[in-house]
Amino acid sequence: MTEIKNAACVGGGVIGGAWVARFALAGIDVKIFDPHPEAERIIGEVMANAERAYAMLTMAPLPPKGKLTFCKSIEETLKDADWIQESVPERLELKRGVITQIDAAARPDALIGSSTSGLLPSDLQAEMKHPGRMFVAHPYNPVYLLPLVELVGGKKTSKATIERAMQGVEQIGMKGVVIAKEIEAFVGDRLLEALWREALWLIQDDICDTETLDNVMRYSFGMRWAQMGLFETYRIAGGEAGMRHFLAQFGPCLKWPWTKFTDVVDLDDALVEKIGAQSDAQAAGRSIRELERIRDENLVGIMHALKSGNGGEGWGAGKLLADFEAKLWANAKKPEADLGDVKPLHILDTKVSAAWVDYNGHMTEHRYLQVFGDTSDGLLRLIGVDLEYVRDGHSYYTVETHIRNLGEAKLGDALYSTCQLLSSDEKRLHLFSTIYNAATKEAVATAEQMMLHVDSKAGKAVAAPAKVLDKLKAITEAHAGLPTPEGAGRFVGQKR
Repeated sequence: MTEIKNAACVGGGVIGGAWVARFALAGIDVKIFDPHPEAERIIGEVMANAERAYAMLTMAPLPPKGKLTFCKSIEETLKDADWIQESVPERLELKRGVITQIDAAARPDALIGSSTSGLLPSDLQAEMKHPGRMFVAHPYNPVYLLPLVELVGGKKTSKATIERAMQGVEQIGMKGVVIAKEIEAFVGDRLLEALWREALWLIQDDICDTETLDNVMRYSFGMRWAQMGLFETYRIAGGEAGMRHFLAQFGPCLKWPWTKFTDVVDLDDALVEKIGAQSDAQAAGRSIRELERIRDENLVGIMHALKSGNGGEGWGAGKLLADFEAKLWANAKKPEADLGDVKPLHILDTKVSAAWVDYNGHMTEHRYLQVFGDTSDGLLRLIGVDLEYVRDGHSYYTVETHIRNLGEAKLGDALYSTCQLLSSDEKRLHLFSTIYNAATKEAVATAEQMMLHVDSKAGKAVAAPAKVLDKLKAITEAHAGLPTPEGAGRFVGQKR
């Protein structure tokens, strides 16, 4: 099983910088080489956007962020690297030269991936002494959010290398797809190129402007493609008769003179200026970084929607996210109960991210419930009610919650939560949680909750097993000597 502990990124532009973020947020140390004088600033900005996106994407505890080290030479960058990702500009001679230099300096068992969007891996590995470990790893922007990576081997790439690459991308939450034969532009960019050519003709011929064309895509088939792709979408379009009926019905359209994408538009100065001006108007003054943040929020929203699809099991990129989160939770440090020091259990440490605040800059209401939910989940993991336990068909369901907002949590505030068990029996769990400002130690909010142990398949409350009740009893007895927290038992509107 391939495990990436150290990565090296050669090239830190749009794609290379996002690879850095993908590795680092998966807990992998990354060494970076890019001769650009502002490489550190640029990658720092990409990292900031990536961390903001991940704060929206998942509440699963990420591993400690990998250390970033900026190096002054390729050789220094490659030291100890398990995975080397080359992302230099798309020129064959440049990329081939850099990959050959990487090959000469890298550890013999290190994987070497190229971010090329169209060059053949056989051409890139032509001058390597150890070409068997080199392959194309073609991602999609933003690499830290979009999970797909096309894995393409060259004539000299070993089968074992592709298998190891598949294991490596899975570790960082990506979906590897192996392209069976090397071909210019691979699969994704072939499809994009066809669409791009037709789009240029539509602008050239004044059929529509850039904003109209984008609206046609994002309000219709773009959403279908996001969750089901092309062929499965058309299978549904065929109705009960399926794909064969669809092909019989719409196949003749292929002979109609609808498309112009096989003709190449003359991308002259006039057309470039037309597209540039329309694109400027469409952006409405938003900076690239602002557009990136809007893009990230939208992608996170789509993936969250897909995560709840298919009866809660997830679908497509949402299922991939759910599986990745399950691994994060499984590898997360479990809360510890020191019953010798009797006090409410310190369960959760978090921070108010940009995705958590409202127009006032304060943490929005539903985020308090989210933190309290994560706090109760932490307590449940402590007594053995983890994801495996839930998959086996049992869990605790929250049946009542009372939240009090006592202060304000603002953007950037560090928070922590504690949990005190007020009582428990074989089916019920009565707890009181508090969110604190980590700097001031002042309580920001409290939540009193009642939870029931259930058989989720039968849909009814049942007694928890002895292995859970024993752990629960130890905490309940330890907390029995604690004073009842101020606010426990209150109801909405009660006078202070």
